[in-house]
Amino acid sequence: MAAIAGTAGWGFHRVFPGTELLIAVVPAAIAPAVVAALVRRRPLWLALALDLVLWLAGTVPLYKGLQPTVFADVANSWPALLTTLLPAQPEPHLLVLVHTLVWAAATIGAETMARTRTRIAAAVPALLVFGAALLLGVDGEGSNLPVAGALFVLIAALAILREDRSPVWLLAGLPAAAALAALALVVGPLLPIAARPYNPRDDADLPPPARVDSVSPLDRVSAWLQIPDRELFTVKADKPLNWRLAVLDRYDGVRWTTGARFQPTGGRVPEGDWTGKVDVVRQKVTFVGLPGTWLPAAERPEQVSGVRGLAVDPESGALLAAERPAKGTGYEVTSRVPKPTKDELLAATPVHDPGLTAFPAGPQQRLFRKLAQEATKGATTPITQAYRLQKYLRTNAGYDVTAPPGHSLKGLEFFLQTTHRGTSEQFATAFALMARTLGLPSRVVVGFRPGEASGGMYHVKSGHVMAWAEIKFDKLGWRPFYPTPGRSGAKDDHDVVSSAIEESEELEGEFTQGGSDRPKTSQPQATGNGGEPESGPATWVVVSVAGGALLAAYAGVVVALPWWRRRRRRRAQGPEQRVLGAWRQTCDDLGLKGEDALTAADVVARQSAEISPHIFALAEISNFVRYAPDAVTEDAATAAWQRSDAIRRAVRARTPLTTRLLNRLLLR
Repeated sequence: MAAIAGTAGWGFHRVFPGTELLIAVVPAAIAPAVVAALVRRRPLWLALALDLVLWLAGTVPLYKGLQPTVFADVANSWPALLTTLLPAQPEPHLLVLVHTLVWAAATIGAETMARTRTRIAAAVPALLVFGAALLLGVDGEGSNLPVAGALFVLIAALAILREDRSPVWLLAGLPAAAALAALALVVGPLLPIAARPYNPRDDADLPPPARVDSVSPLDRVSAWLQIPDRELFTVKADKPLNWRLAVLDRYDGVRWTTGARFQPTGGRVPEGDWTGKVDVVRQKVTFVGLPGTWLPAAERPEQVSGVRGLAVDPESGALLAAERPAKGTGYEVTSRVPKPTKDELLAATPVHDPGLTAFPAGPQQRLFRKLAQEATKGATTPITQAYRLQKYLRTNAGYDVTAPPGHSLKGLEFFLQTTHRGTSEQFATAFALMARTLGLPSRVVVGFRPGEASGGMYHVKSGHVMAWAEIKFDKLGWRPFYPTPGRSGAKDDHDVVSSAIEESEELEGEFTQGGSDRPKTSQPQATGNGGEPESGPATWVVVSVAGGALLAAYAGVVVALPWWRRRRRRRAQGPEQRVLGAWRQTCDDLGLKGEDALTAADVVARQSAEISPHIFALAEISNFVRYAPDAVTEDAATAAWQRSDAIRRAVRARTPLTTRLLNRLLLR
């Protein structure tokens, strides 16, 4: 029983891939079995009391001492793991969940075996723990198929031993069980549900965007340029690149901020939109005097190690530490630098994202649009517009470290119309806003030039700070643009930027050859004690019971999960969250789960006449919540769920019973 519980707990290796998982699993699997063996003739309450004390003692190695918040951590660890990017960091407040689940399974299983005549029913709790491991680790690295096979063999051994047969029976029973397990390993990945397993993280509520630092890195640009020789960090890397620090995609007319939803991670960064050819660049960053908690890295990282409390924004790939790293500390990063072909660049089209083209209301919008249209006159393709806008700013204004700081609309208006002098703060923000008036989704990035090379190390100082702009293209992802001219005039003093400018000028020439501005076509790339043994082998019994237990557990999930999800959304805190929950529930009912890019208008346009009135009203309430959440009332939440219920009834009425059953079985 200890082996079964421990193996089920090892199913969490996709969540916590390190050896720290053993500290949580091994004591939790062994101690309850020892207690059950020692006090099986004593009252049950005594055994349970001992188990509780030993469970608490088992948390000491995790926390390296007694922790008064352990009970709260058990309650909070489940939602915390649902908002964590795998692999999760092996923090005690997360590992305590595995410790508790394995302890409960081992306690129930061992006491059931010691006090009843059951054969393998005692293994059901361990199977439930394994099911939890499958859910929480569905998008982790590695596979749990070997763990499932090991569980099957162990349960078969348990069944043979519980029948009081001679251990010789194991010589025949275990190979048969192993053969069946191997067959299951081959057939399992071919099942329909294996193609797209249910991921509970799809339904988890992510943390809201949060203010990261009291001072934005963009607000530090001018100050850093005034003291250019202050060393901030060093980088040991394969090649010189720009070191990206912060990504800012929201603008309110005064300052750029981030809309990132940072999630804890053990080091993995989800892939971006680009799936083509890349250069893999490894870096080792050491802090010297860089303020704040942003972590610099080249392009989009894919793996980070050496940072405790690491968090990442899946959308931008920006990195954040839980607290400011101390001087001398470091970490390692592996980044993927996209290398699109010329044809892929020429065929690029911008994504449609209203949030990335939003421009604050005010008279300056007309000026920015007018200047942008003048700069891109004759350009009919989006990427040509971006290149010409970049060239316009580089040739019509000068770089000046003494220029007034700030990037408010009034300040940028003064920069564009009067001074024509600024730092990369003004050039990058002006480019991003002008691009938005052309419908190009943009954001601002703050980072650093490669720095001074010395002995295979790049020493990055405050004077190397730089801001640039990025535009998001379909399938291509974010592409950088450098509208800031060089310090000495038209030519830049930064090799990385210079090569990017040369590439853009060459590509722009591809458009204008032969008087054509059109891009070339690109090619896509457990029996009782003392009972008489029964006759004949009982492998089929093992298979039947184990299969029945798994089917029963799966049926329980199929029945309970939709009800629980809908109940959680309906009872969310705050009327605005309940309205958004009604909208998400409706999208799920309409079969639109995972299509996050659809706007409310897109969803409304797809529906039939009997659903349109309800979905239109619900969309209006949902849009109101998204832009004015503080004004949402309880009546709006009630109305939203009334509309959602009506849509659900209409969808069920028009969907055949067989289709509904299939969707339910596949957890759609």
